[in-house]
Amino acid sequence: MLERLFESLRLRDFRIYFLGQMVSITGTWMQNVAQAWLVYRLTESSFLLGFVAFVGLMPVLVFGLAGGVVADRYPRKALMVAAQTVALLQAVTLAVLTLTGWVEVWHIIALAFLLGVVHAFEMPTRHSFLAEIVPRGQLANAIALNSSLFNLARSAGPAIAGWLVAASGEGVVFAINAGTFLLMLIGLWRIRMPASGTERPGRRPGALAEGLRYAAGHPRIRAALLLLASVSLLSTGYSVLMPVFSKTVFGGGPTLLGMLLGSAGLGALVAALRLAYLSGRQQLDRQIGGAVITAGVAMAGFAATDYLPLAMALLAVVGFALTTLIASTNTLLQMLVADTLRGRVMSLFSVLFIGANSIGNLLAGTIADRVGAPTTVLVFGMTALALGTVHRLHAPRLAREGGAPEDKPEREADAPTGRGDQTGL
Repeated sequence: MLERLFESLRLRDFRIYFLGQMVSITGTWMQNVAQAWLVYRLTESSFLLGFVAFVGLMPVLVFGLAGGVVADRYPRKALMVAAQTVALLQAVTLAVLTLTGWVEVWHIIALAFLLGVVHAFEMPTRHSFLAEIVPRGQLANAIALNSSLFNLARSAGPAIAGWLVAASGEGVVFAINAGTFLLMLIGLWRIRMPASGTERPGRRPGALAEGLRYAAGHPRIRAALLLLASVSLLSTGYSVLMPVFSKTVFGGGPTLLGMLLGSAGLGALVAALRLAYLSGRQQLDRQIGGAVITAGVAMAGFAATDYLPLAMALLAVVGFALTTLIASTNTLLQMLVADTLRGRVMSLFSVLFIGANSIGNLLAGTIADRVGAPTTVLVFGMTALALGTVHRLHAPRLAREGGAPEDKPEREADAPTGRGDQTGL
């Protein structure tokens, strides 16, 4: 069982990448929690919580597709190094401003925007980079394990951040995050990239349109992306309101905020480990719709309760379901798309997921300012329930349709990579 679960970790380069990402993403989640608490401490505004989250993710919506073209055009390792370097400088700046007491809300907004620009180019590069260092046969397992480390960080990071903010303040958390980016950079430099003589298709005129046509013409990819975008826009903004729930619904502070977000992260971790064990042996189209239905029911239940243990359990279910949606969609795309189009299609994944989520965060903050956080999350939950039901009803038809004529490049990309086993140290 464990051998199947950790199959792709036998690859040397993926193992280095995995450990570096584990440290770096934990630091990022710590910074997210500390930043949200800092904004709420300075302003006590639900709207500004949503607005800062919107500004931090909106660049993915604006620049994400261009990021996919860049990921298909230039060496992906070099792009990863550049992105981690800028993120390191952003965290250092935020730490210095906070530790010196000079920080103001506009500083946070500007730095959140800068990090969002980094994400717009880093996310499609990261997804494509993973497929470049892992053979296709082990890719589903690697994607799920990568999702598991993201959600391990999502569980542990907020809890650590909540304790550190309460004990030492937000600036210490930002400084620690800067150190995690440095460790990730060291790991990237140790990775040995496989030789590739393949033309970089992103250099051709019309490269972006080519990727969009591919995704739009593939029934399963199109349906999965539309559902992901709809859920991201109309349902996932619940998490940005957690400082409000922590303080006004449950009467807590930053430590409780970390516990609430950590509960969602724990459920997400369980989902990712489950997917790693299954490693592509599941019906992805049906699973995606069922996950959204489950998330909607749990979200509505969370909005309706003020009993903390039940609320934390329901958040764990929400985290489990949404991670199943995201990781399953990622796996479906990675297994269907040709490598020559991977950066552009995965940039579309990033734009529709993160970009729509940025608008959803702003929407959540705006609505919560008028009707309250519980009512807002209740509406989000009911919306997810409706979206998941529609997709689940169409899942059998999608499975029957299977691939599309555009799948031919994918089958050509199944040829051996020449990477070897990469099990050495």
